Amino acid sequence: MSATAPGSRCELSDQAPHVLVVDDDRRVRELLSRYLFEQGFRVTAAANAAEARAKAQSLVFDAMVLDVMMPGESGFDYARKVRETSRVPILMLTARSNTNDRVTGLEIGADDYLPKPFEPRELILRLNNIINRNAGPRRDTGGETVTFGPFSYRLDRGELRREDEMIRITEREREILTILAAAGGANVEREALAGNGGAAAERTIDVQINRLRRKTEVDPANPLFLQTVRGVGYRLAVD
Repeated sequence: MSATAPGSRCELSDQAPHVLVVDDDRRVRELLSRYLFEQGFRVTAAANAAEARAKAQSLVFDAMVLDVMMPGESGFDYARKVRETSRVPILMLTARSNTNDRVTGLEIGADDYLPKPFEPRELILRLNNIINRNAGPRRDTGGETVTFGPFSYRLDRGELRREDEMIRITEREREILTILAAAGGANVEREALAGNGGAAAERTIDVQINRLRRKTEVDPANPLFLQTVRGVGYRLAVD
């Protein structure tokens, strides 16, 4: 099956997930586009953040595969901008492999982080994971609101309130809270919250949970709402 030209979309079913691939390396960009197309994804490719931003103005994507090391506006910088207005799943793809860079990407709001070189099948597994995880909690939620103590959380809007006061939360905190709230008080495994980001992602989950506790708990060290389930993960004690 032939590869798509850089910047073009693959002609597949409209139901196929549409992925934006952003990488300044033409060879990598074309290989990724070809492989994703062969795995059933619609693909649009961009060589830099400016080109990606232009395409995102007229197209809707189910996920982004975003390279970090790009000239000019880096992948980290672009991801920050994306997260100001969008919750589209982001998979960071980079030659960097140290823990600090992985944690930085996840804290910015990226859903997963895959260092180069990578196994193509792992890319597909991770990409499907973040797409499904992004779609799952929001499906059929409508205007559902989950309450816990004096707080209410609107699933479709990702809004956390204490009575009439809006509580400011980060995009990553919003994603975690959406998954916990959608579980309806059931236990949620750490893996479901961390995705496939490995140990770095799990450490980030702990950081984000602690930040959420500081915003919702009277005593964050002894939480009433965001509870730790030993050996499993976390649960939100909804009313």
